[in-house]
Amino acid sequence: MERKEKLVLGAAGALIVYTLALSTLGPVVLAALSNRTVSNSGSVKAVGVGVYTDLACTNPVSSISWGAIDPGTNVNRTVYIKNEGNSAVTMTMAKSNWNPAAAPTYITLVWDYGGQSINVNQVVQVKLTLSVSSSVTGITNFSFDITITASG
Repeated sequence: MERKEKLVLGAAGALIVYTLALSTLGPVVLAALSNRTVSNSGSVKAVGVGVYTDLACTNPVSSISWGAIDPGTNVNRTVYIKNEGNSAVTMTMAKSNWNPAAAPTYITLVWDYGGQSINVNQVVQVKLTLSVSSSVTGITNFSFDITITASG
């Protein structure tokens, strides 16, 4: 066998080994890169209502720990909101003080409160859902404030 043939065969063999390695290791590397998580703890401020972890309204909520969240997933937390005022109210929820500032591009918070009137001392169960986009980049930790305001 001539030297050129040996060189070509060696290069072809190296290419085959390289291709096999990529086909085997590629999915593992991709899975490792896509299994990144982001974590958060959010503070909760209530104006005109009480926010609690339990239906009996004995454990006030001042923050919510969302834990480590995989991109492309949602995390739910249930809270109980009590009208502690002296007239019926409706509520609004605001999110502020995002850190980093780009976080709301990839992270959203919604609730299932439908805007109904809440009577004095009435307690409503509300589900908060935090969603992290599957395309999140550059964010490993984030924080923001949640303000629940009663009006009426």
